[in-house]
Amino acid sequence: MNNLPVLASVLIECYLRTQKGKMDRLRFLKQILVFTALLYGTSFPAKAQNNEITMDNNQRTKTIRLVYPQWQGGDIAHWITEVKDPEQASRGYYLGAQLLNFLAPDNGQETYTVPVATDKIERKVTDGVLDKEVLIAQTRAALDILKITRPDKIVTLGGECSASVVPFTYLADKYKDDVAMIWIDAHPDITLPGDTYAGYHAMAVTACMGLGDKHIVSELPMKIAPSKILFVGLRDWERDEIKARQEQYGIKHLTPENVRENSDAVRQWLQSCGTSKVVIHFDMDVLDPAEIIAAVGVVPDGMKIAEVVRVINDIGQEKDIVGLTVAEPMPRTAIRIKNMLEQLPLLK
Repeated sequence: MNNLPVLASVLIECYLRTQKGKMDRLRFLKQILVFTALLYGTSFPAKAQNNEITMDNNQRTKTIRLVYPQWQGGDIAHWITEVKDPEQASRGYYLGAQLLNFLAPDNGQETYTVPVATDKIERKVTDGVLDKEVLIAQTRAALDILKITRPDKIVTLGGECSASVVPFTYLADKYKDDVAMIWIDAHPDITLPGDTYAGYHAMAVTACMGLGDKHIVSELPMKIAPSKILFVGLRDWERDEIKARQEQYGIKHLTPENVRENSDAVRQWLQSCGTSKVVIHFDMDVLDPAEIIAAVGVVPDGMKIAEVVRVINDIGQEKDIVGLTVAEPMPRTAIRIKNMLEQLPLLK
């Protein structure tokens, strides 16, 4: 409960502003609900204790870092054979998000952590979506943080791929029809509830488009048109129906070979997309496993690290990057080291 003084001081400040007429009471009630959610987040290992939300209307947040350790969107334990405990494997995304934040440059960005449950409960599929109710609750928590901080730009550190859905649709709403989305990923993530795989992380792009589970989609502030979406590094559709669905939606894609030498094809698409701003999703499974295994997916013949870095920086030369997500970290070795440490005397 180390964040109690912080939350209390912010709520007191909000109340004083209502008395001075600087904040309406409806907004004050919304703040109470949000900070109550953050407070209860301290009962989860995904603590919100470092969240210090600036309420001064004269200091507008420009860029924030959103640590979003969501793991419930994946059903991946059977692919992480190095980790024997399926619960530890499933929650590997949670540790992965923390490691990304630790490794990322400390550039002074205001950083907020979405409260994510790690309780050991029975996982179940509801309406074709695994852990649907938990995902809805965490979607609301992430949106509440963004509604209060009102950032212009968001760096999101996941977590599985669905960590992009809230920040990207928030930014699409903020800038209306002026945002394109580039999805750098080995997979298109356009599955739907009722498909053979119920993991929400594989539905991330369709959710951004406003398609999928009606309860989840109704929480999102905006949808992104398929004409403003480009897949980069795509090489695994998994099933023919997914490739057919992409063609039906009319979403264009580039393979790793299309961007091997330069980013010209990406630049050309950006010049034709009709927007001035872009959000970028970087799923680390796009990387070639022959160079590094950083995510769940290990599909061969992927992009090299230098190629992904070059593509993202070239995008920044063409458009204003307002959102950047790094997703799907699966720290196999770190999970095993953590498990080892938990068994040592004086550390238990």
